[in-house]
Amino acid sequence: MEDSVDRIVAQWAHVHPDLNVSPMAIVGRLSKLTRLFERSLQDVFLRHDLQPGEFDLLATLRRNGSGTGTQGLTAGELAANAMVTSGAITNRLDRLVAKALVSREPDPLSRRTIRVVLTDRGQAVVDQTLIEHVANEEQLLSSLSLDQREKLEAMLRELLRAHEPRS
Repeated sequence: MEDSVDRIVAQWAHVHPDLNVSPMAIVGRLSKLTRLFERSLQDVFLRHDLQPGEFDLLATLRRNGSGTGTQGLTAGELAANAMVTSGAITNRLDRLVAKALVSREPDPLSRRTIRVVLTDRGQAVVDQTLIEHVANEEQLLSSLSLDQREKLEAMLRELLRAHEPRS
């Protein structure tokens, strides 16, 4: 069954029969799916008054065990563990503090270091959003069998490992 990318690839193949345009079939689909998936994911975040980058910071804190009564993470640790750039951290943290989802606390061992900690409200919001987020991702992948998902995951992992900067 043909999709929109097949038509684009066929058009380019017709215009440039001397050029192997087959990479467009994969990269084009990844690009289109990224845009479609991001829109769907954003819908979940917006229901909780969050931007995707804000959710990522909350999720990073949550999966690293941050919460009331814990040490939390520094902005640098957040940047290293989150899926956002370090330049975006400060603005996002400011918005999350204003929403009372995180707090900035002095490090007990170094007064010059500030740690970011989830508030009780922040933990509740990230937990509820996560449940809806995972259900949404499940729906987005529902057209694939378990075997297809496993194969796709392995192929995408290999592709990402080849292009992701090494830490």
